[in-house]
Amino acid sequence: MKKSAYRIGFTLGALFLGVLIIVAFTFLGKKSSGPLEDFFTKMGSTIVDIENDYLLSQREPVRSKELEWFNKYRNNKESFLQPDTVFLGIFDNNYQKSFENILSLENSLLTNLSFIQIYTAWGDQSGQRFPEKYAKTIFKLGSTPFITWEPWLNDFDREEHGLSPKEDPNKNGLQDIVNGDYDFYIDEWASDLKDFNQLVFIRFGHEMNDPYRYPWGPQNNKPEDFIAAWQYIVNRFGELGVNNAVWVWSPHPAYYLYGEYYPGDEYVDWVGVGALNYGNVALWSQWWSFEEIFGNYYNWLASFNKPLAITEFGSLSVGGQREEWYTEALDSIPEKYPLLKAILFFNNDKDNTTLSKTLDWSLNTDSLSSKAVKKSLNSW
Repeated sequence: MKKSAYRIGFTLGALFLGVLIIVAFTFLGKKSSGPLEDFFTKMGSTIVDIENDYLLSQREPVRSKELEWFNKYRNNKESFLQPDTVFLGIFDNNYQKSFENILSLENSLLTNLSFIQIYTAWGDQSGQRFPEKYAKTIFKLGSTPFITWEPWLNDFDREEHGLSPKEDPNKNGLQDIVNGDYDFYIDEWASDLKDFNQLVFIRFGHEMNDPYRYPWGPQNNKPEDFIAAWQYIVNRFGELGVNNAVWVWSPHPAYYLYGEYYPGDEYVDWVGVGALNYGNVALWSQWWSFEEIFGNYYNWLASFNKPLAITEFGSLSVGGQREEWYTEALDSIPEKYPLLKAILFFNNDKDNTTLSKTLDWSLNTDSLSSKAVKKSLNSW
């Protein structure tokens, strides 16, 4: 009864706060940006913190206690730089609504996931700032945030920030980063990360050597521009006293040219690549094995002598036996790929970023594949 009363009272309070915020922004318009917007954002974040604390305190067994073994890594950056185990992680596209999907999958796999990945783009919107409330929740769950930070540069109000008009802000955009055009954004993001005061993995500008996918790629920028932008950002974080970032350099393995985009050993902590089997869902794809997607490039990636991560790990079910794909992949990892130290499942059930159709990578509703994954992980 007390729990129900608490939830009803909390919901009513949250609804009242939501209405208050909407009314404030409606009447104030652009005047609400700056300190006032920050105030309401912090209020919302505080409410979420209280609710999360309550929900986590009611869960048995307590997840953070089950992940206590992970504390020696997530509380010590040096342990992350020379890991002696393989970490598991996940991206789930429903995290903004709830982390229940992740917790449910963990229960079926009988394991806990050390990393929880989220994606955030650059821009002026509140959702494009450092994702403080999600990072806090992830940490309280016992995991470490793994943030893919995407430098889309067309979501800024150039007039508001005193930037010269530009038809396509992404064209040669990495040069503009080095020129200081986006210091206002980088500095605020870095400051929020510093205030968070826990280790966070940052995967900046992933697949920068792919000429088709993202605007920070070679169709708009030269390799040396990417290197300069990466070094500029890492150096700026350092100048601001931010020392709780673990930097993940993440090329597309199939396009090679790794060395041309590598920022240097002192600027990179981990190397990460995706390993997604699209099956025959499109004309350009086929049923690729894990060996073909990742194994064929392992020696190239290992040459950087950094811990390796598979930042998106998964298979569709179109064109083959999905559960067999997972079994063959996971069974090969411990012996064949000693530098592979993290695997993050791509648990997206509504992926529309690649094709016009929606793709389902989720393991939650595929009992055969989740059982295969559980069996392989237990064999480790």
